[in-house]
This record gives sequence, structure tokens and C-alpha cells, in this order.
Amino acid sequence: MLKVNEIFYSIQGESSKAGLPCVFIRLAFCNLRCTYCDTEYAFYEGKDMSIEEILTEIKKYKCNLVEVTGGEPLFQKESLVLLSNLCNDGYEVLLETGGSLPIKDVDERVKIIMDLKCPSSGMLKKNLYSNIEDLKQSDEVKFVIGNREDYDWSKEIVIKYMLNEKCSILLSTVFGKLDPLTLVNWILQDNLNVRFQLQMHKFIWEPNTKGV
Repeated sequence: MLKVNEIFYSIQGESSKAGLPCVFIRLAFCNLRCTYCDTEYAFYEGKDMSIEEILTEIKKYKCNLVEVTGGEPLFQKESLVLLSNLCNDGYEVLLETGGSLPIKDVDERVKIIMDLKCPSSGMLKKNLYSNIEDLKQSDEVKFVIGNREDYDWSKEIVIKYMLNEKCSILLSTVFGKLDPLTLVNWILQDNLNVRFQLQMHKFIWEPNTKGV
């Protein structure tokens, strides 16, 4: 059984899949407490569902792109089984993870979108840097930037771990805290080989809307 916070059908708001219709499976619980978290309601709320029940629910949407997110989905060990079952059923599967728990046992068919927590998140010490060795070229590493310190730190990490040679890199702003244009200008000034992204769903709907 898995504790599921919500299952919903929306537009993918982030990553290289931004703009595509996607079914989201949001699992409950998280081991992190980021200062800018926008899904605190997933920390504890949820209902118990079997993997079979989850698969039956998402079939209603007739959408091939599925993301497992949270909270922190890897906090529940059975999420690994869910991910493999989704792949077995022919879905294109994304995993959004906070980067503090091991990804080495995630099915290799899954596209991992992994955060590395910047200083302003308050969770810098939780980063599990050994995860970088387990990234595939099809995966993506995300940095959420709240200020110049976060940006400079992210640049250092990209260079130190040669992330450009391992996978795609995403940079976005902490919504409502850093002007997107400021971050874009920093990226262009440094000719940084990254993908800038916005949380598209927060511009389509009210920023605090659930289930989108």
C-alpha cells in the first residue's frame, strides 16, 4: 500500500516535458522542510491505495505521460514498485525527487528529475551527492534559485560534478522571491549551459491552487 495525497490530470509545469498533458500521482510524506515548499499539505495528508488501485485510477485519463511526485515519493519504499509497474504498463514515467534519498534502485526506464537543494532552501546539508553517480543522460537535475548565493553555489556544483556531461540541468526561481528576468540575465552573462524554466502551472492558475 502507498499513502497517496492526490491523483490529478493537468499540464506538466516544469522540466523538459513542460506544457504536455500529464497525470500526476502525488505521494504523501516528506523528509525535507524547504523554506519555499509549496506542497506542505502533502506532508501528512493522504489515503491508502494499492498499486492496482492507482493504476486503475490513472487509466481514466487516457494519458501516456505520468509523474510520481510528492512530498518525497522515495520516502515510501513501495514507490519503487509503483514506478516499475507504470513502466511495465507502457507509460512514459517521470519521478520528481528532492535529492536526499538514494535513486540507485529506481527503474532505469524512469526519467528522474532530481533537486539539488540550494542554500536558501535550508536543506543544503540533506543533499545526497552520491546520487549524481547514478544519474542517466536522460535524467535532469534541478536547482531552485532564491538569490545570488544560490546561483553562484549552483554554478560551482555544476562545475565540480561535471553535471553538463551527465544530464540536463534546470534552473528556476523561487516563485515570488526572485525575478525570473534576473536569473535569465545571470545565465546569459555567464553563458551557462542550462535550461531556464518557470513553474508554468503557477502562471496558468492561481499560484496556491491544488490539483494542477
